[in-house]
Amino acid sequence: MADPGRAGGRRGGRSSRCGGPDLAAVASAASRDADGVPAELLGDFLSHLVEAAGSGRRMDRAALDAVGVSGRCAAEQGVPLGRTVELYVSAAWRMWRRLPSVAEARDAEQVRVAGEAVLRVVNDGLAALADGYLAARRTMVRREEALRRELIDDLLRGDPDVAGIVQRAEPFGLDLARPHQVALALPARRLAEIVAATGRLERVILDRFGDRDVLVAAKDGMLAVLVPGSAAPPGRRAGRHDAGELGHVMRDALRAIPGGEPWRVAVGRPYPGAFGIARSYEEAREALDLGGKLDLPDNVAYAEDLLVYRMLLRDQAAIADLIEGVLTPLTTARGGADPLLATVEAYFASGGVATHTARRLHLSVRAVTYRLNRVRALTGYDPTNPADWFTLHAAVLGARLLGWPHRELPRIS
Repeated sequence: MADPGRAGGRRGGRSSRCGGPDLAAVASAASRDADGVPAELLGDFLSHLVEAAGSGRRMDRAALDAVGVSGRCAAEQGVPLGRTVELYVSAAWRMWRRLPSVAEARDAEQVRVAGEAVLRVVNDGLAALADGYLAARRTMVRREEALRRELIDDLLRGDPDVAGIVQRAEPFGLDLARPHQVALALPARRLAEIVAATGRLERVILDRFGDRDVLVAAKDGMLAVLVPGSAAPPGRRAGRHDAGELGHVMRDALRAIPGGEPWRVAVGRPYPGAFGIARSYEEAREALDLGGKLDLPDNVAYAEDLLVYRMLLRDQAAIADLIEGVLTPLTTARGGADPLLATVEAYFASGGVATHTARRLHLSVRAVTYRLNRVRALTGYDPTNPADWFTLHAAVLGARLLGWPHRELPRIS
């Protein structure tokens, strides 16, 4: 990239016109006005002001491109755009009083003509400066976003190059020595504005959890969120409380997106280290799948709350055998097994209270009681008997997870 302050250029000493103003002194004073923004970013801008005041000539394309290069240099050096503009404006008004064409003018008309020419150069220069600055910022943002996506992918898959990933995570404010947890959000249907959803969610997450050890990115049609977690105090499990109800914060933020509802959200448990992030991610993915099968009422699944379901699915042959041995007789009932399964599931979820079950299912208490009696008569297991509760509950949960009776049970030899 070209250096905007070329050594030996016209800006480096006195103007070549009439032994005029000391351009270096003007540039230095403008730099002080702009809180120390490097004077080199002015390039040959002051010389063009002198030229415009004397001849009315505007900057040509090469000169405008050079100012654009200065804008890109300012962006890459981390100089705010406002300060860079201040440098140029300060240089212009300081130069105005020293312009030979103005100082030697014989009437107001000459001053007016010189002023118009100088303002055109200032206008053109600032436009080129801003264009170059913003173009560089867009390039930097795209580069940073690409690095962020690569980092997220490597963290979630558990990249074995721990030293390398720790080094790459540092610029994003991630301390991989501390615990982190991953949450995932999946739209119910394909969301074209996934990028807009990422931006909205990122603002909410940063506001809630701060900008350290936090990443938000799109991942395989989902939104992935990485936040710091904490180990559980003695006597209490780690999870939702340590995440500040992360899942519900995400759900509420995404619910506000027009046309994006409903979302399903799942949160893994916090673990320390780079591989802990991958472990939390796998838990979140599994919780997202289980949450969809269980049709959770608030669409938020915490991995810590689904451990029993993971255990059930771990031995599908055993759970299929349980379903077949306990629930198969329900398929002979009038209306099929679905109404009876739904009643038993709601009964267990209501703590074994028939009135609460009836309210949940929008049925009468008599209808609930009738269905529970049918389950007992068909299966031989009584939902109201604590001795039979666990067997029935495990079988009903397994049926929900395996999609029975609408899907055949797996046959694992």
